[in-house]
Amino acid sequence: MALSTFSSLLKLSTFTLCLWVLFGTTSGQLSANFYARTCPNFRSIITRAVNSAVRNEARMGASLLRLHFHDCFVNGCDASVLLDDTANFTGEKTAGPNSNSIRGFEVIDTIKTQLERQCPGVVSCADIVSAAARDAVVALRGPGWNAVFGRRDSTTASQSAANSNLPSPASSLSGLISSFSNKGFTANEMIALSGAHTIGQARCTTFRSRLYNENNINSSFATSLRVNCPSSGGDNNLSPLDSSATSFDNRYYNDLISQRGLLHSDQELFNGGSADAQVRTYGSNPTTFFRDFASAMVKMGNLSPLTGSSGQVRTNCRRTN
Repeated sequence: MALSTFSSLLKLSTFTLCLWVLFGTTSGQLSANFYARTCPNFRSIITRAVNSAVRNEARMGASLLRLHFHDCFVNGCDASVLLDDTANFTGEKTAGPNSNSIRGFEVIDTIKTQLERQCPGVVSCADIVSAAARDAVVALRGPGWNAVFGRRDSTTASQSAANSNLPSPASSLSGLISSFSNKGFTANEMIALSGAHTIGQARCTTFRSRLYNENNINSSFATSLRVNCPSSGGDNNLSPLDSSATSFDNRYYNDLISQRGLLHSDQELFNGGSADAQVRTYGSNPTTFFRDFASAMVKMGNLSPLTGSSGQVRTNCRRTN
């Protein structure tokens, strides 16, 4: 090859790389700049709505984060969790891990309405859920991450897939490792993502057995929780998931070290097993936790998205077009 030809090709390759950096990945893939031309203000619209919702109720931050997780872990980040039941399928809202517990749908509806007014038929519900989760964490003083967009929305949902893919609050450590490994996550990434339980609350029915049947729980902690979570009744009474449940921090891990994990699955991360060392690391180093959590959230947002011409962009997040 002539030197001049090689030089020309090198310049062209460099130019192409610069375009990729500036404008994101090619069509059919996720990109930070996916809506740069079609809906340039979409991020500010989402951020304002999330900040308003979290100001009104701090717990909503945890609910929006959980909505993203429960979406992505069931057939990918495709907003299937938002779909209401139809004659053709039973959706995910009534699956065991979601029934009477998953929330935040109204916030997503509000955002979608505002975006449809600004740029009709452009921003997907899946991307709204992803962006709202990030903004919710930031609103509660947690880390941000470089969110990417271009996901499209599913045209169906699966209650059975939600029941089989989402980890249970009764999960063992090996069960948690397996559930996350099935989605491509390492054990350390699972431990980092579990730190999402530094915000939010849980219903009595999800931790009652721990209060009354387990020994690896701080006795005064258990006694204080039993007041609001009797051995029978009060299933929907709420308790905070950690001792600073309206602030995204590393307190969750220190609570585990003190045997103050609310859920059985929480305390499994610090119970003489292989996760203990990583829990100690996050408990003593919030910067490391924030970094690893943000990195794992980027990875979760990339779970099997629909892109290109797959799926659709719903105009109403609760039903297909």
